[in-house]
Amino acid sequence: MQLETIEKRQGLTPQTFQKEYLEPRKPVVFQDLVNDWPATHKWTFDWLREHYGHLEVPLYGNDFHQAGKYYMTAHRHMKLAEYLTLIENEPTDLRMFLYNIFEHAPELARDFHMPTIMKGWNKRYYFMFFGGQGSSVNLHYDIDCSHVFLTQFQTRKRVYLFPPEEAPKLYREPYTVKSQMDVNNPDFDQYPAFQYAHGYQTILEHGETLFIPSQFWHHIDYIEGGFSLALRAYDSFGLKAKALTNLATHFVVDKGLNRLWGQGWSDWKREQAQKRAQRFLRARSA
Repeated sequence: MQLETIEKRQGLTPQTFQKEYLEPRKPVVFQDLVNDWPATHKWTFDWLREHYGHLEVPLYGNDFHQAGKYYMTAHRHMKLAEYLTLIENEPTDLRMFLYNIFEHAPELARDFHMPTIMKGWNKRYYFMFFGGQGSSVNLHYDIDCSHVFLTQFQTRKRVYLFPPEEAPKLYREPYTVKSQMDVNNPDFDQYPAFQYAHGYQTILEHGETLFIPSQFWHHIDYIEGGFSLALRAYDSFGLKAKALTNLATHFVVDKGLNRLWGQGWSDWKREQAQKRAQRFLRARSA
């Protein structure tokens, strides 16, 4: 596995960003994109606890992708104040996502705005993500195929990115946007193709924004408990069409067959991922 450090830039203009990063689909970390956001200085653990600690939020653990009854669903809830205290003070694998806090606290959206770095922003769907120290986001790409601008608050995250063409080496499971790979502890005996994967890495600090190009695979580690905000944008109708296909495939095919077949469906997907990786390895050695 070969990893390139993602560039960190200041003062990027829309023209330079489009030419050097958006068009070639290359990630970059903005160090000053959100300096004028009130959220950058206002959103702290204490402030969120004081104003929104009463919210009941869904939490997900490392079993999120395990086949069966709780596949891709939450099975634990907690008051936001209690959860924030937990992740601020001790390690936990519990994460909060797939929960739109802005539906319950719409005034939070006044604390940020869409940057002028590009057009095509999705102004309806933006999400906050929370996680405890030591928790991880499994390797995947976002089902909506948008370009993602991920801004970190208060603490640090480690992020690994892989371009879409690396999918066979990542053991992508069919009918999903999920990979089998544990980036931190790769088993090259079981997953030999992964040793040839090429990607990127960075540590995202408070106030920095990572540009994740559409359909880039990403794995995220919470170095400390913290939270981030993801904004989404499209620069073509083709990406929106791909998103609709992904959503239909996921909700109709993948979740449907998981309900019907359970572990058998999970095993079949893993077998297919292995076959695709083996084809890559045979082609490489030919």
